[in-house]
Amino acid sequence: MVQQSPRRLELTVTADQAGEKIDTLLRRELRLSGTVIRRVKWLDDGILLDGMRVTTACRPAAGQVLSVRVADPDGQGDMVPTPGPLDIVYEDGDLLVLNKAPGVLIHPGPGHYSDTLCNYIAWYYKKAGISADVHPVQRLDKGTSGLLVVAKHPHAQEQLKGQLHTPAFRRIYLAVCEGIPRPPEGCIDAPIGRDPNSVVGRCVRPDGARAVTHYEVLGRSNGLSLLRLRPETGRTHQLRVHMASIGCPLAGDWLYGEEDPDLIPRPALHAYALDLDHPVTGEHLSLTAPIPADMARLAPELLTETECASEEI
Repeated sequence: MVQQSPRRLELTVTADQAGEKIDTLLRRELRLSGTVIRRVKWLDDGILLDGMRVTTACRPAAGQVLSVRVADPDGQGDMVPTPGPLDIVYEDGDLLVLNKAPGVLIHPGPGHYSDTLCNYIAWYYKKAGISADVHPVQRLDKGTSGLLVVAKHPHAQEQLKGQLHTPAFRRIYLAVCEGIPRPPEGCIDAPIGRDPNSVVGRCVRPDGARAVTHYEVLGRSNGLSLLRLRPETGRTHQLRVHMASIGCPLAGDWLYGEEDPDLIPRPALHAYALDLDHPVTGEHLSLTAPIPADMARLAPELLTETECASEEI
């Protein structure tokens, strides 16, 4: 196995850029933040000019090649690499996009130090000889399935975090709810805050944080509705709370609706589609992940309607 070198970005200095400080070029041309620059400038291979270590005050000449390491030397910290399933939808040197399975936590925590998605990614990197960090960009609840973006270095993480909750980072979810929302298409603009009667729950409350969800009914069957959901904001449990607030909780949602393991053992929510701008190249990426089997079983006759509607999603 050949170990890949840590991710670097390069810039060949033009005549117009010659004589400017490296710090200026890193910020303006490579869009590196002060935080990233401070992290790497102390490394022996952090900032190189024609292969030689330099300081950020150096002023390069035209034609010289500026190279900066963006991979964090301690990006995985004390993460325990653990073998586990990964469904990789997209990968390059800067980011990884996974189709997360339901029932899997993203981050290690009390009682789950080695059986999370981050542990599985660390194992994958180790076995593949990939020198990269593990920085999940957005949150998905344990029970939620679908697309999750993982940055491979702090620069990619910062750029992607900056896109969250903007038109550049567009997320579409598919969900199955109880009942039929009225009207069948609309926008829920209702602030969300902590539920005073629950340790983990949230609720709609006037003093909560702004939360906006767009919804559309794609089909109906046996008292259930298949929905397309597009959040503008990213509050904890936002989609689940908003659907429950209009009397249509997600199927299987033990916290905001009715628990029914025979129907589905988790909230029927899937991160189906994702649009984003690449954090380094700026290329637009549009990705999808098929609806999982446990949700498809809820109303199989609706799946064809979803596949037809997916061209518009």
